[in-house]
Amino acid sequence: MENFTIREVLEQAVQTEKLGYQYYTAMADRFKEDQKLVKLFSTLAAKELRHEKTYSELKEMVGDEEPEKWDEISPYLRAIVESQFFLGKDKAIPSMDRIRTINDAVDYALGFEKETLLYFFGIRDAVREKEIVDEIINEEKSHIMWLNIFKDALVKR
Repeated sequence: MENFTIREVLEQAVQTEKLGYQYYTAMADRFKEDQKLVKLFSTLAAKELRHEKTYSELKEMVGDEEPEKWDEISPYLRAIVESQFFLGKDKAIPSMDRIRTINDAVDYALGFEKETLLYFFGIRDAVREKEIVDEIINEEKSHIMWLNIFKDALVKR
């Protein structure tokens, strides 16, 4: 198994944020009758765009030199990218026709945020610019909390 380069890892992070943006905007449109859900998904979509920009900028900052302990970090990141969740039938951004209810949309969003959070922890271990990645990690954690709060509110409806 060939190791990723740090630039490839960051490019995957950019692509992940793009997928998140696409998913959140599609779900905001699909469930437009629920204004609370639209607001939640629109906010998350805007944050994904900002993260995409940050990872693009970080990709330019890191250079081509492999980070310390790269031989340990790269296989971990490859395992996440090649997992069922990212590439398989249960991948993070499923075919939109599989999402039929608000609960489905929120569940998939939670899974997506959790898996990407694991990936971003790996990136954090690989770059010197840890504070930049820490900001994104903290925001991703808040996304999980927001989605959980929304999900709890769904149960009470």
